[in-house]
Amino acid sequence: MRVAVIGGGAAGFFAALSVKEHHPDATVTLYEKSSKVLSKVRISGGGRCNVTHHCREIRKLAKHYPRGEVFLRKAFTSFAVDDTIAWFKERGVELKTEPDGRMFPITDDSESIAGALLNAASAADIRIDLGSGVTAIQRGPGPEGIVLTVNGQEIRVDRVIVTTGGHPQPTGYAWLAALGHTIVRPVPSLFTFNIPGDPIRELMGVALPARVRVAGTKLESMGPVLITHWGLSGPGVLRLSAWGARELNATDYRFTAQVNWVQGRSEDEVRNVFVEQAAVMDRKLAQNADPLGLPKRFWNHQLAKAGIQLDKPWGQVVKKERNRLIDFLTNDRFQIQGKTTFKEEFVTAGGVALEEVDPHTMHSQKFPGLYFAGEVLDIDGITGGFNFQAAWTTGHIAGRLEG
Repeated sequence: MRVAVIGGGAAGFFAALSVKEHHPDATVTLYEKSSKVLSKVRISGGGRCNVTHHCREIRKLAKHYPRGEVFLRKAFTSFAVDDTIAWFKERGVELKTEPDGRMFPITDDSESIAGALLNAASAADIRIDLGSGVTAIQRGPGPEGIVLTVNGQEIRVDRVIVTTGGHPQPTGYAWLAALGHTIVRPVPSLFTFNIPGDPIRELMGVALPARVRVAGTKLESMGPVLITHWGLSGPGVLRLSAWGARELNATDYRFTAQVNWVQGRSEDEVRNVFVEQAAVMDRKLAQNADPLGLPKRFWNHQLAKAGIQLDKPWGQVVKKERNRLIDFLTNDRFQIQGKTTFKEEFVTAGGVALEEVDPHTMHSQKFPGLYFAGEVLDIDGITGGFNFQAAWTTGHIAGRLEG
């Protein structure tokens, strides 16, 4: 059996290795249109590779996917987090869990993951063809044969697994749409918020646990928010961008973000803290009177924003100024004007419609002998290792070549 895997990323390698595991006699060729493989694996997690997330319960795990929850709930019954951990351990790579649940190789080096995949592919005698772009898939002359167009040449195979990842434009999926598949329009996911000209950008590097909302919608997220030189980032913002990928795209990334910098506490709760600490605060200068334990630069910025002089004794700060400060702490508002891709971790919401793929086999319901895995499907997760877990799961299942 001749099997072609199209795309040399995480899902592609896992699919190719799964084919050899389940069909040892198969001839497997992995086609990659660029000059290198596993690029995303190498850059993810700041070069450490966030392999998966320490969320073992399938229903909870699936809830981390804005697109694909129900589909993956079925797929995870075949291959999930424990299977990923065991797979890499068997190949000499131990994973560790960080306090937020993200899992990395104990080496803190993505090359450990890339190396394990490359070594396994070499040992399994998987052929890797670089600079080989597949532009078309057609039915072959036989009942099950498939013909690929690779760099203008026709190649006959028996099975094909497509793992080409997400693409920013619908045209990137045209060759799959030609097979009868519905393509859900791709839009960006996992991006940060731009606030050009806002003075808060001077606090770049400051991070706080916060609640972020999009005004006029039900979109809301809790988590650390990082202030950057272009705007707002961090897990709290990235999660919101994932859940709101389509809604925010429809606004052309122009909307009002409301940030509660005190972990969602209400105005009354913060006001009560000020009242309870009044005896201590009143004796201090405003810049030293913070009862909330906020980063010093951030507290001073909010004081200035509320019109409170830093060297003014707190006891002389009038009620109107305090209320303004409390408002900025609990309901700060920013005019978002555009987005920035998170690092180099390009993720899309959209791709091949899940209704046309069997979640138990990844087999196409439109084209016999065709399988899908990874982000080419309309699946995307929030940040934290979830997108890689979806790649390992769908790749492993597709490589069984069932259905």
